[in-house]
Amino acid sequence: MSEPITFMSDQIPFHTPLFTGKESWYVNEAVRQSNIAGDGFFAEKCTQFLKNLTRPKGVFLTPSCTHALEMAAILSGIQPEDEVIMSPFTHPATATAFARVGCKIAFVDVDPTTMNLDEKCIENAINERTKAVVVMHYGGVGCQMETIKKLTDSMGLMLIEDAAHCIGAHYDNQPLGTFGHFAALSFHQTKNIHCGEGGALFINDVKYLEKAEIVRDHGTDRAAFLRHETPAYQWMDIGSNYLMNELSAAFLMAQLEELEQVNAERRALWNYYHLLLSPLENEGQIELPAPGEKQQHNAHVFFIKCIDKETRNGLISYLKTNQITAAFHYLPLHTSPGGKKWGYFCGADVHVSKESDRLVRLPLFSGLRKVQAEKVAERVFTFLRKSKT
Repeated sequence: MSEPITFMSDQIPFHTPLFTGKESWYVNEAVRQSNIAGDGFFAEKCTQFLKNLTRPKGVFLTPSCTHALEMAAILSGIQPEDEVIMSPFTHPATATAFARVGCKIAFVDVDPTTMNLDEKCIENAINERTKAVVVMHYGGVGCQMETIKKLTDSMGLMLIEDAAHCIGAHYDNQPLGTFGHFAALSFHQTKNIHCGEGGALFINDVKYLEKAEIVRDHGTDRAAFLRHETPAYQWMDIGSNYLMNELSAAFLMAQLEELEQVNAERRALWNYYHLLLSPLENEGQIELPAPGEKQQHNAHVFFIKCIDKETRNGLISYLKTNQITAAFHYLPLHTSPGGKKWGYFCGADVHVSKESDRLVRLPLFSGLRKVQAEKVAERVFTFLRKSKT
C-alpha cells in the first residue's frame, strides 16, 4: 500500500505524509486529459467515492478545509449580530471562518477525556443571538452527537461539523460529517488521507445544494449553465472560487482508494501505543485517551497527558534529544489576541487551559513501524520514571 519510508539514522519524525505510489500516475493522467482547473474526471471520482462512503446529500471538493468552513459560514446565513458556539481547543481556522462574516464566537469548555466540546456546556451558552453550534471532532473522535443534535434541533440552531480529522471515522456507526447541516473535511498533508492541501464540504440538507453550487463558483450559476439549465450564467450571490484543482483531485483519488487499509494500520498503531503505555497510566504518571464505545475513531491523533505543563515540556525536550519528535497541540483560542477580539468564553474554564497544557502528541503516521512505536514508548517510560524519583 504505502511506499516504505527511509529515515535519517534513528530519527523518528512526528509525521510524514502518506504516499501510495499511484499519485504520480494519476496526476500524469489528469495532465493528459488537459482539464486541470477543477471539476474534471478525478474530481468526479473523488466526489462519488465520498458520497458512497458517507451518504451525504452533496459533496463539494474545495482547495482546503478552511475554504469548506468559509462556505459553511456563508450558507448558514450567519450575520454580524449573530453568535456561534464552539470549543476553543481547535485550529484558528475553525473560528476565523465565522469571525470573517462578522459574528461573535462563544467559546465553551471541553470534555477532558476527548478534548471535544463539552455538550453539557452548550445550553448555557445559547442566547437570542445564537445562530449555530460548531463541533470539532478532535483526533477523529466524535463529539456526543446524539445529545448535541437533539439540542440544536430543538432550539432551531444550525449544526456545523469541523470534521477536518475525520475521514473514515464514525459516531454510533454513522459517519462523522453527516450529522450537521454542513461538515468540512481536510485533506492537508498532515491528515490520514491527503492531497497536499485540500478539503471537502458535505451538505446534509438538500435545500442548501443549489446555493452551495453558486457560492462555490464565484457566486454565479455557472453550474446550472453547464447543465444547460440557463442560457447564460450570471452573478447571483456572495461567493468565491472554492474549487479544488484537478491535479489535487487526482492525487487525492490515489489516496482515497487506500483509505480502509490506511485507517486500519493507524488504528493498530494507536492500540499498540495504548497497550505499551497503559502501565504508566496505572501508576498515575499519565492519562491516556479514552474514546467511548460509540466513538469509532480513525486514529488521527495519539496523545497522552502528563501531570503538568512542566513535565509535558520536559518530555518533549527529552524525546527530541533522543531523535523523536513529539508535539503539543492547540493553544486555546479564547486566550489568543484573535479570540479576545472576536469571541468570549462562556462559563468557567475548568478544563481546556489546564488540559491543553498537559497534552503531548506522539508520532503516528502511515509507515511508522511497531519497533519505532516501542522506542517512543520506552523513552516516555525512561523520562517519566526518572522525573518521578
